Amino acid sequence: MAWHAEMLVGFDLETTGTEPLEARIVTASVVAVHGGRVVRRQDWLADPGIRIPEQASAIHGISSERAAAEGRPVREVADEIAETLTGYWREGVPVVAYNASFDLTLLSAELRRHGLPSLAERLGTDGASPTGPVVDPYTIDRAVDRYRRGKRTLEAVCAEYGVELTAAHQAAADALAAVEVAVAIAGRHASVAALAPAELHERQIGWYREWAEDFQAFLRRKGSADAVVDPLWPLRTPAPVAS
Repeated sequence: MAWHAEMLVGFDLETTGTEPLEARIVTASVVAVHGGRVVRRQDWLADPGIRIPEQASAIHGISSERAAAEGRPVREVADEIAETLTGYWREGVPVVAYNASFDLTLLSAELRRHGLPSLAERLGTDGASPTGPVVDPYTIDRAVDRYRRGKRTLEAVCAEYGVELTAAHQAAADALAAVEVAVAIAGRHASVAALAPAELHERQIGWYREWAEDFQAFLRRKGSADAVVDPLWPLRTPAPVAS
């Protein structure tokens, strides 16, 4: 049976900012879906340990005051999320995340920041294969429908594939929508559906690198001579350790 007809696990973070190596977790959700039904859902609210900028609160609705009063320490939350995801990976279940390099890089940065085992250490893999399989509808959609005009936000891609997204920027809603978009892409593109999860993971590494190289070249042509777009997926290059 094709991967998109088996169990898939959606994953999403809402955070303090847009830079994954610096931002902190505010909310998170992991949603297991099988046969179009949610069979398990886990949600977290974290106290990130820093002020949540008003711009971020305006997007996901969590204020610094609420996070401090109701959230759990971010160290505990990051550890539990990592254990949950690696538990599914040990069972061979793909994790679906829209723009996975953001969410997984941010989670990995939090683990590192708090001295917790990395995803690779939890899985017993080497640094070259730290996670997986991962399904990233953002990366896949750009590869299979490269020249489609318009935005590639989750909301826009949901509209393209007929997926209902009723609560954008709520972690559980975004995680579920990511799974439904992944299934819809596989339904439209037989070449994607035919790949085994591990092979699809490897293809996405190449697709993301190709996009990053093209986008970097575009930025440099437009005048940003020093522009650098990290080509690594699903984990970006980690920040150097402070001396």
